[in-house]
Amino acid sequence: MKIQTCCFTGHRHLSNEEQAELVPTLDRYLQALCNLGCTEFRVGGALGFDTLAAQRVLLLREKHPACHLHMILPCRDQEARWSLEERIAYRRVLERANRITYVQEKYTQGCMYMRNRALVDGSDVVIAYLKHGKGGTAYTCRYAEKQGVRVINTYADQLSMPI
Repeated sequence: MKIQTCCFTGHRHLSNEEQAELVPTLDRYLQALCNLGCTEFRVGGALGFDTLAAQRVLLLREKHPACHLHMILPCRDQEARWSLEERIAYRRVLERANRITYVQEKYTQGCMYMRNRALVDGSDVVIAYLKHGKGGTAYTCRYAEKQGVRVINTYADQLSMPI
């Protein structure tokens, strides 16, 4: 199976320890996917895992310019209630993204789920950080599996890299 497009989903709240542990794990997965020919990396722009994944894709792109960061966002005002520090980090990622797609102009009750489905649709693999079976990350992983898209949970597979 050829892998050209990968998307990410994960929890919004990550401790500093979790983030530090995820950096080498994400880097190994990104390099492995790049070696398999993956060039499009889709991220939903949420806090936590999404932000970390986007930042790691941008670093990968420095060595592999063919790799592209595609931000698929739920709405234009997603960061309205975030802290100043979170908004600055978010905007730095957006400024460097190769492509930005907004699912809707304004926030609505279902726009996050619409964003999650848009991330999965057209992806060949999902890289997830899923610690429990509830919330948007769990929903996205279940949706991907129903669509026949392979899900790799970095929480469960941090050492095995099953690509």
